[in-house]
Amino acid sequence: MHGFLVFLKKEFREILRTWRLWVLPAIMIVVAIISPVFAKITPALLESVAGETPGYVFEVPDPVTVDSYLQFWANAIQMGILGVIIVAAGGIAGERKNGTAILVLTKPVSRGAFVVAKAISNSVLFLAATIIGAAVCVGLTIVMFDSSGIADFAVSTALLYLLGVVFISITLLLGVAIKSQAGAAGASLGAFLAVSLLSIWGPARDYTVAGLMVAGDRILRGDEVALLWPVLTSVVLIVLCVGGAVLLFRRKEL
Repeated sequence: MHGFLVFLKKEFREILRTWRLWVLPAIMIVVAIISPVFAKITPALLESVAGETPGYVFEVPDPVTVDSYLQFWANAIQMGILGVIIVAAGGIAGERKNGTAILVLTKPVSRGAFVVAKAISNSVLFLAATIIGAAVCVGLTIVMFDSSGIADFAVSTALLYLLGVVFISITLLLGVAIKSQAGAAGASLGAFLAVSLLSIWGPARDYTVAGLMVAGDRILRGDEVALLWPVLTSVVLIVLCVGGAVLLFRRKEL
């Protein structure tokens, strides 16, 4: 891990100077704004559409606070995780393709430090984006609805962040295995779809990372959710992916 702190500082400086600083926060802010708005206007839109069909009666319950947070969860799982994958895909695969990884590693920076610094810097960036997005969503929800449900929303947001770190780790591993930013991003999206499908299957939902795909939604709806195994397997997967990326990167030609 020689040169880790130096390279980590370099990564944070690079985030502050490049497009990565804006992409994830912008995505999460957009999600935070549209979620309470959609929750508020969707019933009216559905009633309007139903009213144009003669003889068809369609009753839609009035929107409530939890609808805003459910919208945030659903939108963030799609748009937020997609943004995470795009940003993380350029972390190693992009630098290998552009040749900048060679320049960095000719200096006193180990390959292990290179990979771990990428994982931490991307995770910190997503943490900041998640906190900003959640804060904006809570503020707008309080204005448009009320202040209930914040505790459950905080738990669901923490699970969203953990899921994002899982896909950062997966994407970095694939970025080492595939010397193509587009290829790493595409393979990571495939992994995302696979985990999404597994969340439909009960045993996978209860005992693997796939449970995180639906845990936030279930918590917001007031269901009892067993989080121990999904959280534990997520942490283990993060460690295995980052560790695997380090081992594989040491054997890869730049």
